[in-house]
Amino acid sequence: MFAGIGTILNISTIILGGAFGVFIGAKISERLRGLILDALGCITLISAADALMDFWNPTFQNSMPKGWPLLIVVFSLVIGAVIGSWWRIEDRLEKFGETLKKRFAKDGDSNFIEGFVTSSLIFVIGPLAILGSISDGMGTGIDQLVLKSTLDGFAAMAFAATFGWGVALSCVPVGIYQFGWTLIGVFLGAILSDYQILAMTAVGGILLIGISLRLLRIKSIEIGNLLPALALAPLLALAAHQFI
Repeated sequence: MFAGIGTILNISTIILGGAFGVFIGAKISERLRGLILDALGCITLISAADALMDFWNPTFQNSMPKGWPLLIVVFSLVIGAVIGSWWRIEDRLEKFGETLKKRFAKDGDSNFIEGFVTSSLIFVIGPLAILGSISDGMGTGIDQLVLKSTLDGFAAMAFAATFGWGVALSCVPVGIYQFGWTLIGVFLGAILSDYQILAMTAVGGILLIGISLRLLRIKSIEIGNLLPALALAPLLALAAHQFI
C-alpha cells in the first residue's frame, strides 16, 4: 500500500454513501427527512460527549499545571474564533459550496450548501481524521481510517437523504485536510504527544456540540470559524506543559 490510501478509501465511502443517500432521499417524505436530521443531531451529541471525556483523562490532567486544562480549552476556542473570523473560514466554506452548487446542483436546491458545510465540518472534526492520516503517512497502518471511512459512509448516506449532493462533495475539503496530515506523517513522523492529542480531542468535542445545535435547528453557530482551535489546542497544551 502507499501513503494516502486510507484517505482515498474515506473519500470513496463519502461519495458512495452520499450518492446512495440522494437516491433514497427522493423516496422519503420531508417529515421523515427532518426526523433523520434530528436523529443525526442527537448522534452528534453522543460523539461530542465521547470526545469531551478526554478532557478528564488523567494523562491530560496530570500533564497540565493545576487549573490549566480548562484554560487550554478556553484559550484555544477564543483565539481560534478570532483567527477563524479574521480568515473568514465559514464564509469561504460557504462560497466554495456555492461554487460547487452552481456546477453540480439543481436550481432551487437550498439544502446544498448546508449539507456541504455541515458534513465537511463533521467529517474533519475528531481525532480519527488526524491520527488516522498521520498513521497512514508513517506507514503504520490505516485501521483508524478504515473505521472512520465506515462511519463517514453511513453518516453521508443519512445526511444526503436530507441535504442532497452537497454531502457527497464534502469529500473535497475532507481529502485536502486529511492528505495534509498524511504528508505531516510522512515527513515529520509522530509529532503529537498523548496529552496534546487529548487537548485537541476535547476542543473537538466542543465543536461537535456546536454542530449538533445546528443540526437540531437550535442555534446556528459558525463552527467553521472555530476550526483553528483544533490546531491551537495541542500547541497551547505543549506551551503549558513545558513553560508553566
